[in-house]
Amino acid sequence: MSVSYSRGLALALALIPALLLSAVHAAQPDYEREARLAEQIVDMIMDGDPLWLEADQREFLSIYTEADNSRAAVLILHGRGFHPDWADAINPLRVGLVERGYSTLSLQMPVLGKEAKYYDYIPVFDFAHARIEAGLRYLRDSGHRKVILLAHSCGVHMAMDWIGENGDAKIDAYVGLGMGATDYGQPMREPLPLAQMRVAVLDLYGADEFPAVLRAVPERQAMLEAGGHRQSRQLMLPQANHYFTDQGDALVAAVADWLDQLK
Repeated sequence: MSVSYSRGLALALALIPALLLSAVHAAQPDYEREARLAEQIVDMIMDGDPLWLEADQREFLSIYTEADNSRAAVLILHGRGFHPDWADAINPLRVGLVERGYSTLSLQMPVLGKEAKYYDYIPVFDFAHARIEAGLRYLRDSGHRKVILLAHSCGVHMAMDWIGENGDAKIDAYVGLGMGATDYGQPMREPLPLAQMRVAVLDLYGADEFPAVLRAVPERQAMLEAGGHRQSRQLMLPQANHYFTDQGDALVAAVADWLDQLK
C-alpha cells in the first residue's frame, strides 16, 4: 500500500464520525406534514383548547384540557406519524382522564413521511426532547405540582430517549403504552432505561400486541423490579391491540385507576 493511499484512507476514516454527526443534525421533522395535520384537526377539536408551544424556534400544536379541581396533569405523546387528537388512543386518554380529575396536555410530536420507520425516526428524537421540555414547562408554569408523562408506541422511544439523557426528576410518574414497538429487522438501538428510573412506572400493553412488545414483557418486568419503585406495575388489557382500537374506555380506566393509587 502506498503512503499516499494510506494517508487518504486514514483521512476518510477520520471524517466518518463528522459526516455521521452532520447527517444526524441534518435530519429534521416534516414540518409541512405537521402543518397539514394541524390544519385538519384544529377546527375539529371538541374538548380542550388548541395551544401553540415553541421548541427549536418553531411553534408546534398541542391541546390542553383542564380538569375541575385537577389532581395532576398528564403530558401525552402520541405514536409514529399521528397527531395530538388521534382517535384510537390519544383522544380517549386526553378527554377521558379529564373526567377522572387529571388535566391533560397532548403534544404534536415530530413526524416524518408516511413510509418512515423506526430507524428513520431516531435522528429526530432530539426534536422530541425540546417539545417534552416545552410541555413540562407549560404545565409547571400553569401551577400543576404533579406531572405524569404518558407515551404510546414511537412516543415511548422519544420519551425513553429523553429520560435516558435527562433522568426522570422532572416528572412524577410515567405511563408507557405498547413499549418497545419497532419495525421488522430494526431492533431497538438502546435498551429502555426503566431500571434507572426512580418514579413509578405503568407498563400497559394489549393482549393482541406486536410480537416484539410481548416478547419483551419479562425483560421489562425485570427492569421495573431493578428500578425498585413499589408502585410500578405491568398490566395487560385482554381485548386490546397495539393501537387500543375501540378500547378507549378500558384504556382510560386502567390508566386512571393506577394514577388514583399513587402516593
